[in-house]
Amino acid sequence: MKILTRLIVLVYMILVMGGCAQLKNLGIGTQGSGGLTEEKIAQGLKEALRIGSKDAINIVGRTDGFFGNQLIKILLPPEVKKIESTLRTVGLGNYVDDFALSLNRAAEKASGEAFSIFVDAITQMTIGDAINILNGPNDAATQYFKEKTSLKLENMFRPIVNSALNSVGATKTYNDLTAKVKTIPFVNIEMTDLETYVTGKALDGLFLMIAKEEEKIRTDPAARVTQLLRDVFGK
Repeated sequence: MKILTRLIVLVYMILVMGGCAQLKNLGIGTQGSGGLTEEKIAQGLKEALRIGSKDAINIVGRTDGFFGNQLIKILLPPEVKKIESTLRTVGLGNYVDDFALSLNRAAEKASGEAFSIFVDAITQMTIGDAINILNGPNDAATQYFKEKTSLKLENMFRPIVNSALNSVGATKTYNDLTAKVKTIPFVNIEMTDLETYVTGKALDGLFLMIAKEEEKIRTDPAARVTQLLRDVFGK
């Protein structure tokens, strides 16, 4: 029994010492100005997301931010894509092109108004996951952010997208296109929920670009534009 007790105590001591060493490697719990507290790590991650989301929004929220970027360009909805060749054959290519462009213009316009939504979501991040995120892959903070906030962001983003679809004429272009399709014998078009489609694609594009900005902050010292970022990501 005494031997078993000693073994348990020994294992416990090893685990405690190992945990302390890991925290020390992160600079947490150390003395001096160079030490990183959990609060400071969380602040750094939030700042990275704020800066990354702002930079990403500036990129995608301008003209051709979506349409001119092959990584995030919004393509025709599947319901339209499958009859695209038929539409072009019967002379409706211009309608198809205008529709595709209008979807991207709507995403660009909506994205430009999204920063306040992202800031609200960022402030909800707790310090509990800060260390895991810091030691995770180059898009760990973005993925955590996406997992925790996607549904709320989608609900908040929908009205902005809907307004943008109407503002840039995407809804009208789509209605004109479907009206033309109805005049073509033996060709049917399934209706697309434009608001849902563009909202999803716009958020996917935003998250992708935010992840790229986060990776820059993690890997490129020049991208750490504040002292807090240099302190947290320079370790």
